[in-house]
Amino acid sequence: MAGCTRSVLDVPLLVILRHAKSAWPDGVADHDRPLAPRGQRDAPAAGQWIYARVGVPQRIVCSTAKRTRQTLELAGNNWPEEFVVEYSDRVYAASAEDLISVAATASADCEVQLLVSHNPGCADAVLALGGRTGALAAAVEQKFPTSAVAVLEIPDWSQLRPGCGSLIDFAVPRG
Repeated sequence: MAGCTRSVLDVPLLVILRHAKSAWPDGVADHDRPLAPRGQRDAPAAGQWIYARVGVPQRIVCSTAKRTRQTLELAGNNWPEEFVVEYSDRVYAASAEDLISVAATASADCEVQLLVSHNPGCADAVLALGGRTGALAAAVEQKFPTSAVAVLEIPDWSQLRPGCGSLIDFAVPRG
């Protein structure tokens, strides 16, 4: 994969991206909230960060909420390869268990999977899979802000369960 920094172990990677900063317009349902100007600036930075580390994910599952869809669109705008997105209500306001369950459905040959979702599910899934020890986990536990991205090594998609992964990277790219 062009532009990838893969792990030495060459195991599958799960990337979890929390949507960029959203607006709170009066009278707009939560599902339909758009990105705020800061979110529109930060989402492309998150996309650049993701591409620099893992390339274009083979599988992308995105919440159906407007702010997650906009985040992904802006994040992927400068990726040199086209990508296919699965939009799923299962990752809108999903729990850690729901996100893990969705990720576990990836095909065995998927090298990099991206979930674009919401908190607290994003942070909870990262901590459930990667554990709560180490500096990266402490950073995730302290705060998983908008545009935060975590990368976990996963031994096998079909065996995805709490504690099976390793948190190898965490960042909050800003534009």
